[in-house]
Amino acid sequence: MVSESLLEQARDFHGHVCPYLVLGLRASEIAFERLGVTRVGVVETIGEDVIAIVEANNCFADGVQVFTRCTFGNNSLIYLDTGKTALTVLRRGEKRGVRVYVLSERVKELFPPEVDELWRRVVAERRGSREDAERLHEAFEKLGRGMLNLPEDFFKISEVEVVEELERAPIFESVRCESCGELVMKPRAVLKDGKWFCASCAGLPVQAVVGRGISTVKVPFREVS
Repeated sequence: MVSESLLEQARDFHGHVCPYLVLGLRASEIAFERLGVTRVGVVETIGEDVIAIVEANNCFADGVQVFTRCTFGNNSLIYLDTGKTALTVLRRGEKRGVRVYVLSERVKELFPPEVDELWRRVVAERRGSREDAERLHEAFEKLGRGMLNLPEDFFKISEVEVVEELERAPIFESVRCESCGELVMKPRAVLKDGKWFCASCAGLPVQAVVGRGISTVKVPFREVS
């Protein structure tokens, strides 16, 4: 069962408790148990020895990061933009891993109709009041807590074979942008007339993880001072 202390860590990280945050914790717990991973510590996070692969950038992914300690910043979290609420955990040097996919249709059966309506109004349609949001939070926390020990039959659990070894994060040289003077990773810089520029100063679009997943976007801000 996912512990209360871990749930509180997830709350602090994510900002609130909700069902899919807890599902990320529970899916991670199942994957670790099946793979025989007990804890990811200093050595593993420095060496990127345990890898968590998530397939959707939703609340589930934050639960995964808290439980596994595989994060975007320590280069042990991989995001595959498949749009599925699923987690795969691998250990480097091993040819097998475990994938846990949430059976969302089954999970939705746990949601009372009034919670569905609140979610639609507050989240999907962005027209709910502050009171609606607070009511949704209360309902979501109650639902989430009820999922701390969710049975495994709410998930599709598969053993996977590693067919493509994931590289560890490479170290790149930095160059200085001729326009803004900031250092930029060389593979992300643009060479024009023998001078280096960052994508922002060059006016080029970049790849970004936004609400819809991985998209090509223009840098959405500019410095004014």
